[in-house]
Amino acid sequence: MRLNKYIASAGICSRRKADELIAAGNVKVNGAAMREMGYDVQDGDRVEVNGRPIEAAGKKVYVALNKPLGYVTTMKDEKDRRTVADLVSDIPERIFPVGRLDYNTTGLLLMTNDGDLAQRLTHPKHDVWKTYVAVVSGVLSDARIAKLRRGVDIGGYTTAPAKVRVIRQNVRSAVVEISIHEGKNRQVRKMFAAVGNRVQQLQRVAVGEIRLGRMQEGHYRKLTKREIDYLKSL
Repeated sequence: MRLNKYIASAGICSRRKADELIAAGNVKVNGAAMREMGYDVQDGDRVEVNGRPIEAAGKKVYVALNKPLGYVTTMKDEKDRRTVADLVSDIPERIFPVGRLDYNTTGLLLMTNDGDLAQRLTHPKHDVWKTYVAVVSGVLSDARIAKLRRGVDIGGYTTAPAKVRVIRQNVRSAVVEISIHEGKNRQVRKMFAAVGNRVQQLQRVAVGEIRLGRMQEGHYRKLTKREIDYLKSL
């Protein structure tokens, strides 16, 4: 098994991130730093990532988590903040997040130890739509909606067309559903800011056809076979 796939199958990270770890010299095979991307792990090889021995995982785990406010989408945080790992600590397999939700965004976060699937879901060419419900300041006019639907400049980058639907317009704020298939840092917040509406609350409610539903914040559930098959078909 290729080294990056071995690392991904151990639930450490995606293959792409594994390549970065290998290039940085953070992966050792039998005690020596291994920078050969195409190395095939052999029976009896001892593989370490960041000084810790790993083994390729057998059982694949697929989880949908409802991330609360104030949690970092990482398995370990150098600032000692709460992480999504704290919310799935009772799962014996080592799993990791598929993509990210920022500190102040709640909602659906997929987690798995299937590095191949994680890489497919986060690769831009697969166009996996992510749907959010946002509370934004002010009035979201038809002209602003049209701009979001065409794509807006968020600082040297023009976003792809989005799907936008106003759920409710209040006097000083609006509740909006928006779907995008890109994953730029804080993209939804930057998109609304670009048309003059500040995001006050943001929740991701769906990844493709996988929906958050009524799951409570901080809770998780295992994906169904139908949901796993759907993700693998993307």
